[in-house]
Amino acid sequence: MEALRLAIQTRLGERMVSMSSMLVETVSINYEDFNESFLTCGTCLCVYDGGEHTPKLLPCSHTVCLHCLTRIAASQTRETGAFRCPICRELITIPRGGVPALPPSFLVNQLLDLMSRQRREVIPKCSVHINQELLFCETCDTVFCTVCTGGNHAGTSPGCTEHTIIPFSIAIKRMSEILLYKANECISKLTQAQDSVSTELQRLEASIERCLSAVDTEFAEIISKIERRRTELQAAVTAAARDKKHVLEEQHALIEAEKNKVQRECEGLQYQVEVRNITQRIGSLSDQLDAATALSEPKENAFITFEFNHNNALSQLEEALNNLGRVRSSTTLPGLCRARLKDPAIVKLQAAVIVETVDYHGHPRNVGGDLITAELTLADSIHSENQSSSIDTEIVDLENGTYEVLFRPPSASRYILKLSVFERPIKDYPLFFDATEHNEPIKIYGRRGTGKDEFHQPVAVAVNDDGMIYILDTGNSRIKVLNCDLEFQRHITNEGLEGRSCTGIGISQQGIVVVNWRTRKVTEMSSLGDTIKSFSHNAFQEPIDIAVDRSYGHILVADNGQSCVFVFDSDGKILFQVGKRSTFKLITSVTVGPNGEIVVADSRIQVFSAKGDFSEEIYSEGKGKGTYGGLAVDSEGRILGTRTDKGRSIIQVLKLGGGNILTEIDSHSSKLRRPSGIAVLPDNHLVVVDLGNDCIKKYRYW
Repeated sequence: MEALRLAIQTRLGERMVSMSSMLVETVSINYEDFNESFLTCGTCLCVYDGGEHTPKLLPCSHTVCLHCLTRIAASQTRETGAFRCPICRELITIPRGGVPALPPSFLVNQLLDLMSRQRREVIPKCSVHINQELLFCETCDTVFCTVCTGGNHAGTSPGCTEHTIIPFSIAIKRMSEILLYKANECISKLTQAQDSVSTELQRLEASIERCLSAVDTEFAEIISKIERRRTELQAAVTAAARDKKHVLEEQHALIEAEKNKVQRECEGLQYQVEVRNITQRIGSLSDQLDAATALSEPKENAFITFEFNHNNALSQLEEALNNLGRVRSSTTLPGLCRARLKDPAIVKLQAAVIVETVDYHGHPRNVGGDLITAELTLADSIHSENQSSSIDTEIVDLENGTYEVLFRPPSASRYILKLSVFERPIKDYPLFFDATEHNEPIKIYGRRGTGKDEFHQPVAVAVNDDGMIYILDTGNSRIKVLNCDLEFQRHITNEGLEGRSCTGIGISQQGIVVVNWRTRKVTEMSSLGDTIKSFSHNAFQEPIDIAVDRSYGHILVADNGQSCVFVFDSDGKILFQVGKRSTFKLITSVTVGPNGEIVVADSRIQVFSAKGDFSEEIYSEGKGKGTYGGLAVDSEGRILGTRTDKGRSIIQVLKLGGGNILTEIDSHSSKLRRPSGIAVLPDNHLVVVDLGNDCIKKYRYW
């Protein structure tokens, strides 16, 4: 658009003590950058016109409409004969002719004329009333002529009572701007798409170069190995030939020496006249003739050959070359891949996000091998200046088109996981999720009663190698058997369970062992309830728990009356005891570690060797404050203990050999009440006896 240059000279009347001045305005305006705000009064926001809102140029060079100046002058000039500019607050003296005598703003008037001409050029007029400009109703989306409609078009839109009417020129301008904006937005999106595809093409070219380079490198190594083998075989041929040649050359030299000897001896034989000498020479030559006959057969042969068919190495090499290397590509489209949290994220427990890959058509992929990258951070770190470091993640390819991103949330917070496939973000990018510190039970089984699914004072639990769960249902004088999904299997009854006084249960090499504090007897029974053997000990006073070290066949019985742990062999013969009255305050549980350690709990946990020597004290800060209810140790050396302290019951997971608390289970929405026995299940799960609620609960603990 051609720039408009306006040179307007305006003589201003009285200004600054009757001094006349000449104001020359030279303005360069690009019409494309021009908008109607230049033609709007800054005070009343009305568009300048040739009537009430005539633009007036003040001595301070600001333009204000006549209507506003009249109003301002009427309120400020009763005594002083002046008013202040509403824009810069400079004091303006009213000329003798009043406010209307102020000079017009010729620049604004010229711009008004220019806009008028431009409108006449581009704005369509009514086909009937040529000089009548068309209007546009935004409410009804209708173009109309006020003369044709009689000044009202409401009848064209039934039910409409309020209408927004604007000049058709403004409507065209607005729609043109919207159209241009949409077009620019579309072009921008297409440009971004083009750049994205171009980037991917560049990455493809780089991948091609890397692959070709890798092929060259690998085959160069293979060729090097083949060349090395060829050199070895050539050396073997040379060595074999050298040995043969050496033998033949030695024989050849020997023959040559014998030949020369004979020739020397034969010289002058024709001149011999002595019969005796001639006879000796004949005998010697006869001997040499026999030796020459023996030397006539070469001691070596000239046979050397090279073979490939002596074994199947050649076919194996061909097969290996056919199977050597592969070219693998993927049809995965990152922008369509989805991710979801597998289970609720719990602090310090392993959590997993499942990534599902699909192709361009949205079909799920059924093979793995895609390059998955993950970055896990706290969501709050996005807005902080000192962003925290990324949290460790592990990506597991399930080889069926899905992947697991494994991690452990360190604290209860909101997290953000940025997942990419082939360095391009997936559809769910980024993935936000919350980690909670509350570990809720996966499943709960039982209630108070005497029926099949009911408990009465369950106190202890044990799990065998097959994952079968044995709960000591003391109040019902029986053992309830469940599978690892807490599904009822059967009941076990035995005379050793009678009296509602069994307090401990363990798994032996042959079946199940229980201890009865009232009868002071240990009973071993089969999984069907048949008694295998039973024994007692005259030192028993209050046996309260039992454990079995199946590696040695030892049976451990904790006795609160003696404040010690008795260790028996598999036949019930006493071997030794651990501790004395000063060692323990009130024993609540005993268990065996993965290496035969004897682990005993009262208000804290103490660890002894398999021979009973003290090793360490764990969670010493709990001494005298609360009590443990049950203990178990998993194969990784983690101690699981139920603990009640000041009315709060939790499950602690501690590290054997150090005692650090790895995690705690508070069972927030399903409070534990007097948790007692605890046992380890496969796949980092546990089962705990909730004595106060007459049930058992299953948790994930790692």
